[in-house]
Amino acid sequence: MNDDVTPAPAVTPEPAVTPAPAEAPARPGRVRRVVLGVLPFVLVLGAVGGAAAYTKTTVDGADRTVTTTVWQKPDREPAKDPAGDPPRGRAVTELSKLLLPAPSGYRLGPDMGADGNDSETSGRKAAAAMKESGRGLAGKQRRELEKRIDRYDIQGLVRRSYVADTDDLVVETQIVKMKDRKAVRDMYTFRTGLMDAVGVFRDGPKIKGHKHATCFRMPKDSKTDLDGMHCAAYDGGVLLILAATGSEPFDASAVADLLKDQLDHVASPGEYV
Repeated sequence: MNDDVTPAPAVTPEPAVTPAPAEAPARPGRVRRVVLGVLPFVLVLGAVGGAAAYTKTTVDGADRTVTTTVWQKPDREPAKDPAGDPPRGRAVTELSKLLLPAPSGYRLGPDMGADGNDSETSGRKAAAAMKESGRGLAGKQRRELEKRIDRYDIQGLVRRSYVADTDDLVVETQIVKMKDRKAVRDMYTFRTGLMDAVGVFRDGPKIKGHKHATCFRMPKDSKTDLDGMHCAAYDGGVLLILAATGSEPFDASAVADLLKDQLDHVASPGEYV
């Protein structure tokens, strides 16, 4: 037996090739960091992700007749749906009927996660979504939020997004139904108290005819051309949360009008459209 082994020829590794950087929308990572930094408590709404990215992409010179990868308008109009008018939003359950149909000047907007732009969840899934939205809070505050959610018995949650026909404003609305009205008032007070305690938000506009509604404006930031507003309100047994992201100049009064319309619709579902 021959113990001599002929060594294999050395293989010279090919030089590594550094791939060229891919083209990307204008600084989406920085925009996300900016929004996350000033909106630590947006609670379940996707404004820091889909809405901000959608607004930034369309405003930065994109052809506004072309859809983006965040939200895609169908190539043709869908057939008439017996459950309602899908282009304006579905109204198939008691809770979904409380969401404002897309009004004049708006259409349904970008998806808010896996559930799309017009969704409803209930029970444990709704409570889990509320808890997940507490990302960004300090540990003590987040634990307090989660304890309250467990105690409040979240029964259902509906969400809908809207985009202005001008493609420079995205609004996301959420309505949460709880076991009793005291829980709704308590969550409203807790949320607005946290936002106020951050100490960096500007006062938002008042909502005419609705004293149980509070809005906060994002702080001024010269490093981004995005602005936004976050509002909380309650009416009877439901909590309403609204988050808006748009380009400068940001039309806070238009967002306030949309919130007023939504609250009027909650007061008289099916009558105000």
